[in-house]
Order: sequence, then structure tokens, then C-alpha cells
Amino acid sequence: MTQTTTGMKSLPIREPKDLTIVQKLARRGLLRAFACVRYGRLTIADGEDTFSFEGAEAGPDAHVSILDPQVWSDVAFRGSVGSGEAYMAGYWTTSSLDQVTRFFVANSHLTDQLESGLTRFFYIVLQAVHWLNKNTVRGSKRNIEAHYDLGNQLFETFLDPTLMYSSALFSDDDKDLYEASLEKLDHICRKLHLKPTDHVLEIGTGWGGFAIHAAMNYGCQVTTTTISEEQYDHAVELVQRHNLSNRVTVLKKDYRDLTGQYDKLVSIEMIEAVGHHYLDTYINTLSNRLKPEGLALIQAITIVEQRYLLAVKSVDFIKRYIFPGGFIPSVGSIMRSIGRASDLRLLHFEDFASHYARTLAEWRKRFNDEKQRILKLGYDERFCRMWEFYLAYCEGGFHERQLGLAQLILAKPKARQEPPVLELRLS
Repeated sequence: MTQTTTGMKSLPIREPKDLTIVQKLARRGLLRAFACVRYGRLTIADGEDTFSFEGAEAGPDAHVSILDPQVWSDVAFRGSVGSGEAYMAGYWTTSSLDQVTRFFVANSHLTDQLESGLTRFFYIVLQAVHWLNKNTVRGSKRNIEAHYDLGNQLFETFLDPTLMYSSALFSDDDKDLYEASLEKLDHICRKLHLKPTDHVLEIGTGWGGFAIHAAMNYGCQVTTTTISEEQYDHAVELVQRHNLSNRVTVLKKDYRDLTGQYDKLVSIEMIEAVGHHYLDTYINTLSNRLKPEGLALIQAITIVEQRYLLAVKSVDFIKRYIFPGGFIPSVGSIMRSIGRASDLRLLHFEDFASHYARTLAEWRKRFNDEKQRILKLGYDERFCRMWEFYLAYCEGGFHERQLGLAQLILAKPKARQEPPVLELRLS
């Protein structure tokens, strides 16, 4: 039986007999909630029943197949976290996970409605747990280890040879991920007018891709710091392999413990790990580590201002399972922090959200293509489904522009460089 609803029409619902009372109530409530869709279409296949919900405006076309009725109570009582947990458990599937995540981002009023109802108590508990992940010096190291120290071999399965775990920049549709990652690195170097006499501080080493690129191609000195054991070991080995020990210094220090002043500073998608309590501390550190005429470039994942405070207060699937202590700032929150905690000024701003959507799609495809290799490394099916959901979850946010990718150039008071004029086609 197929039932279709558009907008706010009432929906007569036939209930399967094999559901528990809780599952029946959850199913009934969710199907009525989905009748409020505004954008795109959601089709749910549940045994003999198929439900189709279509909004008045164009949007993603999502198809979901229910494999276990437990999904209804998981989503009803645990919201977006529950939907991810149900996917990890194999309770539902889809032929296009990115369309599903895009649909629910586009119709965020639906998830907001769910998470202000039955799930409220669950999220209060999650918030209490998340508070324990506060990014103190000790807490930051623990949070970083929980994700980045999963094993370098895992990241090597889906990242390109640069091992850049941040958005690439695709100036041409024909570029592959490796070429686009190199382009991103070069775009940053050119924006900062890097030259051999510069000493650059990088906060957040990753696996050493930027430090190597800047030293090899621009001849500058680079001091880079990380608190991940796995990344530190890999970066040190990479520096030695390229005979760059005279130009690149790898530190294992929290950004708050750094000293000295530098000509230029780079921090690529590290701000998401500082936590909103320490945003001013991070911005103040950037300012204090720069010479009076210095420049800094921050690449940051951002969230639209309208959802910033809600995101700070809530615990979503990413905070629960992927990045404990994670934090997505808005552009406004960054600018307010700059005003409060530094003498920096904004010199240049760009947003590359579409490029991150493509980067994530590339990572997810590579991850799925290498699934058997990942399983052989010791990761189980649940872990693989968790990561597939994580990558698609983020991809949906960038596609629908709820998330942005900002590159900000910040200047100290005595800096006199003009804003860069660089060619990069935005798709």
C-alpha cells in the first residue's frame, strides 16, 4: 500500500501487527511529523507499506527502506543521534545516503521538532556527558586521541597522498582529489605571500601536508604543532624523508603552550577542536604568536548564524560518536571573538562550501571502495557504517549550505599587505 501526503494533510496510518506498543506510537508520531515536509521528497518503504512525503518547494529526493521496526523508537526518542545509531545497527538503509542527510538538513524544522519533544530528556543526558569532554589542555588531548589516533592506516584508505583531512579546492571539475588538495595548499601559501624569509607557525599539523608543501615550494621555515601521537610520529618521519629537518620543526604541544612570534600563521580546520569556551583563548593565541606586521590564515568549518547557539547547546551525532569536544563556530562568533580577544583585523574572506561537499563525497566513495581493506585492519561493520553516516551527514550540511567553509586572513595592526587577488573558480 502506498500513501502520499503533501504539506500538512492528515495521514491515515495502517499499523503492522508485529510492532511493540512503543514502536507503534513512535511510528505513528514520526509519520505525522514527516507530513510537515517543506522541501523535496521523502519516500519510506516499510514492509508492505510505502509512504511518500512531498514538500511544496524543490529539494532532495530521499528514499529510506526500514529493515527493523526498532528504528522508529530510536529516531522518535533519540532524534538525529538515534537515526545515526539505527543506521549503524543496520535498522534502515538507502540507495543514496547523501540525499537522506540533505533532505533532513533542508527540512531542519523536522529535526528541531523531534529534538524538542520526546528526545529532550535524552539530550539533557548527552549534554551532561559532552560537558565532560571540555577542551582543557588535558581534555583536548583526550578528545584528539579519540579521533585522530584511530590509526594512520585507516586515514590512508580514503585520504589522498597528501593526507590532508580538510577540504580540497577544485578549481576545475576534472581535477582529482590529490590535485585539489595541492591546489588548496598552494592557495593558502599564495594568499599569505609566503617567501623564504618567513617563519610560519602552523597550529594543527595534521599529517604534515601543509608544512612540507610550504617548506618545499616556498622555502620558508615552518614550526608546526600537534597533540596527536599518531600525527606527530608521521609528520616527523615525513620531514626526515624529504630532508627538511633544517626547515620544518614538528612540536608536540598544545597551542596554549606555544611561545615566540612568527611572520605568518596557519591553522587549517583546527578551530573546530578548541570548544566554544576556549574560542577567545585560541584567537588571543593567534594574535600573540604573530609579529606586529604578521598575517594569519584560518580555514574553518562554520555554521549559519541562525543555528549557532542551538549547535553550541546541543549534542548531535558528530559530537556523540566522531568528535568528542567538537565545536562548529559561526562566522559571527569568530568575528566577535576577534574583537574581544585580539588586535587582529579581517583582511580577506572566502567561503568554499561546495568544495567541501565534493571533498566529502570523494572521501565517502573511497572509504566504501576500501571497506574490505578497512575490515581487515580490524574495524568492524558497525564502525564502517558509523563512518559512512558521518561523512554523508557532513556532506548534506555543506550541500544545503547550513555549513560553510571559511578562509579568513587576519592581519596585525602594522601589516600593510593588500588583500590577495587569486584565481579560483567556485563551482
